[in-house]
Formats: sequence, structure tokens, C-alpha cells
Amino acid sequence: MKLHFMKYRKLSYWISAICIVLSILSICFKGFNYGIDFSGGISMEVQPANPEYTIDKMRHDLSEFKPELQSVDGNAILLRVGLPKGSTDEQQNARVTEIKNILGDNVTYSQVQVVGPKIGGELIRGGIWALLVSFVMMSVYIWVRYRGGYAVGSFVSLIFDMILMFGFFSIMGLEFNQTAIAVILMGLGYSVNDKVVNYDRIDENIKKYHKMPASDVIDLSINEMLYRTIMTSVSTILAMVGIYLFGGQMLREFAIAMTFSVVSGTLTSIYISNVILYHFNLRETDY
Repeated sequence: MKLHFMKYRKLSYWISAICIVLSILSICFKGFNYGIDFSGGISMEVQPANPEYTIDKMRHDLSEFKPELQSVDGNAILLRVGLPKGSTDEQQNARVTEIKNILGDNVTYSQVQVVGPKIGGELIRGGIWALLVSFVMMSVYIWVRYRGGYAVGSFVSLIFDMILMFGFFSIMGLEFNQTAIAVILMGLGYSVNDKVVNYDRIDENIKKYHKMPASDVIDLSINEMLYRTIMTSVSTILAMVGIYLFGGQMLREFAIAMTFSVVSGTLTSIYISNVILYHFNLRETDY
């Protein structure tokens, strides 16, 4: 069965525009739920003094601080607690003392760190630079690899992918930290790879079917690669389902965000990049 993707290209314009507007509005007015990496906070690695003091009991005891807890090496637990915006050194130290008083003799401490606002700001700048450098390098690769409509389609859809992923973090209120930066970069890489595979097939078919209309060539190429696209996406999503179910609380948001990036990257490869390509004379494109 051949699916006619280009038949719904006008609908994709509206859906794309709505998604972009919603993402930008959320980013501008709602902002991001910055994690400890960026906003500052307390990080402790502790060892329960007895097996009965589980991670669930620790989470209950510290519930007023909304802690992030993760099991690490052996029986160790990584405890992270955010700090109020603009906290002074005295307030940070007071929060550490308060947490230690609550935990009492139930744990021993392997490591205690306080990430202040200054360090958080430096991490934000580092994350922004990582995204910018990666985006520029991907853009250069796209331009070297392609010309004309292929380059324009890839570049525009890459921008769309980035805005959409930022918007997803903002709308869903997922914690925005260094892991979020990694998810966005991996999502962009996945999306670019998918677009390159589709574009290579379109270029092969353009040269093969000289008299076939461009829309039919694009539909044919997408259908030929659809099985490969679906299997790649599904296998990645299944891995994320496993991480979500068994990876613990700390990895659940990573799995959710990565699943979204795979789905959005697949959809933008089928529609955004190819719909833009449709408006160019592919048989005169030289690259």
C-alpha cells in the first residue's frame, strides 16, 4: 500500500505553525524547570546505616524539599535538593545542616557538594555553547552534503526540531539540566541521520524516474524507506520504555524526552524537510 504523504502537505503547514507558536509562547512565558545543574542546589552521596532505611523512606523523610534520589554504586544513594533562587552561602549551609538533622544517624556521608548560582550559570553557558557549536557543525555538514532544496529543507527542519524539543521541555515542565542538553543533541543527530537517508533515496529516484512528478517521487521514496524508518524508531522507543520502567526515577524524564525527540525527528523527516523540498525543482538541483 502506497501512502500519499504530499497530499497532506498543506495540513502539515498548519500543524507545524501551531507547534512552533505553542513552543515559543511556552518558552517565553512559562520558561524552563531548571534542575540543580543550572539553578544550583545540594548534592550528597550517602550510605544507609542499615538495610531497613530504604530510598523510599528517605524520600518520605525529605518530602518537603522535593529531593531527587538515585541508587548508585552498591547501596549508595545520590541525594539532590534544590535551593531557593538567590540563596546566600549562609542559607545554603543552613539547608545542608537541616537535611543532615532530618537524616540523623540513618546514613553516613561519602560526599557533600553545594552547587551555587555562579556555577549553575557557568553550566548554562556551557550547555548553550554546546548546542550552538553542534548546530553550526550539523548545518555545515548539511550544506556540504547537499545543495539547493535539499540543504534548505534539512536546515529549516533542523531549526524546527530544536525549537520543538525546547518547547516540549517547557510545556511538560520536565527538568532542564545537562541531561536535557544531551537529549536535545542526540535528538538532533537522530533527526539529521533520518533526513539524510530519506534525501539519498529521493535523489536516487529523481535520477531514475525522469518523467514522474516530484510529489510522486517524494511519496515513492518515503514509502520505500518507511519500513526502515519505523523499525529504527520503534527499536529506539522500546529501549526508552525499558529505561522508563526499570531505570529508576532519575532516568524516567530522560526516557520521556528521548522518546519525544525520536517521534518528532521522524515526523519532521517525513513532512517538514520533504514538504520544503517539494517546492524546489529537484531535477535542476546540483550538489
